[in-house]
Amino acid sequence: MDSTGFDFELLTELTETSGVPGYEDRIRDLVRREFEESVDRVRTDAMGNVVGTLDGESDHSVAVAAHMDEIGFMVRHVRGDEDGDGFVELDALGGWDARVLKAQRVTIHTETGDLPGVIGSPPPHTLDEEERERPPTVEDVFVDVGLPYETATERISPGDLVTMDQSTERMGETITGKALDDRICLFAMLEAARRLEDPDATIHFCATAQEEVGLRGAQALGVDIDPDLAIALDVTVANDVPGFEDGDHVTDLGDGAAIKLKDSSVITNPKVHRRLKAVAEDDGIDYQFEILPAGGTDTAGFQNVAGAKPVGAISIPTRYLHTVTETAHVDDVAATIDLLEAFLETEDGSHGYAL
Repeated sequence: MDSTGFDFELLTELTETSGVPGYEDRIRDLVRREFEESVDRVRTDAMGNVVGTLDGESDHSVAVAAHMDEIGFMVRHVRGDEDGDGFVELDALGGWDARVLKAQRVTIHTETGDLPGVIGSPPPHTLDEEERERPPTVEDVFVDVGLPYETATERISPGDLVTMDQSTERMGETITGKALDDRICLFAMLEAARRLEDPDATIHFCATAQEEVGLRGAQALGVDIDPDLAIALDVTVANDVPGFEDGDHVTDLGDGAAIKLKDSSVITNPKVHRRLKAVAEDDGIDYQFEILPAGGTDTAGFQNVAGAKPVGAISIPTRYLHTVTETAHVDDVAATIDLLEAFLETEDGSHGYAL
C-alpha cells in the first residue's frame, strides 16, 4: 500500500500491460493470478472471459463485470520500397480519436517479440494550409519502426497487434496513464474480491473480453452465468476541465464513485441505483450520479441477453478518455472499491428489483 490507500503497484501492472480486444492474454494471466487466493474457483471461457466465483450461502447470484481489453490496433500492411525504410499501417481495435495519435510511442507485438515504434508526425511548418485543416483519420496513421523495409516485413506481419506505450504515474491527487479504461475498474473489482469474505450471495467476478468492440464478452456471460443481478464497473467521462459548462461535466474528479443512471446503451434499474445510493450514504462513501449522453458499457451486455435482468453500474470518473493520459482521482478509486464491497456484503436476495 502507498498513500493512495490501495495497491498502486498492482494498478500500475494492470494498466501498463497490453491487451487489445480478442487478445487479452497477458491481462488474463494477471487476473487469474490475483484470483488464486480470493475466490473459490476460476474458469476461462472460449471468448477469453475470466470468472472468479466466490460461493455464497444462498442461491442468489450476482455478476460483477469489468472489462480487460484496451483500445489498440492491428497491423494491416507494411509499406515501403526495397531500398528504403518500412512503415506500418494500422486498423483500429476500438474507438480512437486520431487527433491524439500523432507522435506517440507504440509497441508492436510480433510472433518473435515486441518491437518499439513511433507514430509519424510531419513537422507543422512543412504542411500546407489544406493539410493543416484536414481532420486526421486512423487510416492516415503510420508507424515508423526504424527498420529497412526488408527487415520490417520479415519481423512484422498483418494481424500483429499494436498498443500504446505509456507509463502509469501518480500526478498530485490523481493517477494518469494508458488503459485506465478499464483496468482501473478491473483493479477495483479485484480489490473488492480480495476484501470480501463469506458473502450471502454467490458472487461471480467477471473480467470480460472484447468490450471495446461491442460488449461481446459480457453478452456471452449473461447467458452462461445467468445471474440474478449484474453490476458493471467502467470509467466514465469527466469533462470538469476548462472549456466545459458545469452541466456538461457528466462527473467531477474527487466527488466520489459515480452511480450510473443511464448511458446510450442502458437505463439502469431504478431500484438498483437507489440501493447503491442508500449503501453509500449508510457507509459514508462519497458518490455522485452519472448521466452519460454517449457510450455504452458491459451493463447493457448483461441486461437482457438471458431474459430481463436487473442491472446497475458504478463508474470511476476519468478525464481524457481513449487517450494515453487518462486521469482519475485516487479518492474516487477508493470510493468505488468501498461501495462495491459494501453493496456485495449486503446483497442477500431479499432486495426486490422487479419494477
